Amino acid sequence: MFDVWMRILKRVPDSVLWLLDGPAETLANLRREANKRGVAGERLITAPRLEPDKHLARHRLADLFLDTYFYNGHTTLSDALWAGLPALTCPGQSFPSRVGASLLNAVGMPELIMPDLATFEKTAVRLAENPAELRDMRDKLDQQKQTAALFDTARFARLLEQAYRQMWTVYQAGEDPKAITIVS
Repeated sequence: MFDVWMRILKRVPDSVLWLLDGPAETLANLRREANKRGVAGERLITAPRLEPDKHLARHRLADLFLDTYFYNGHTTLSDALWAGLPALTCPGQSFPSRVGASLLNAVGMPELIMPDLATFEKTAVRLAENPAELRDMRDKLDQQKQTAALFDTARFARLLEQAYRQMWTVYQAGEDPKAITIVS
């Protein structure tokens, strides 16, 4: 994944990779690896941990969220989408590597789910070179936020309560646990 990110940085000259702050040696190692790949290490910048409202607000300063492959963003990706930051993901084979696709489907933006890392890279570069297209995606995300299942907490609570009622009915009937279907 790091190689993909570095190729994107090489192809988008004025871009930076913005990461959450961590131990100083981690940033030093990442910068050293970036330099080995022909990318100035200073293009990897870190942001300190902040209170949730400030953390969400700074997502509006970024252009595109680049998800990781083997373990997708979960809460971090949800936060980015809530803040209006478009995200690219590429689902893998395991549950943790498929969360990004689930989130993008739930927010009504499956076009940001890439079939492979080559397409992920190509799309990230295309979006960086086409600010109008990226702005359109941001606008769509802002509109989707009003109606998308991902952010409809009242609906989620209703469906969860329905699931609990069905589970309780199965239990009270003395049946073994079984699959249930929730209809929205």
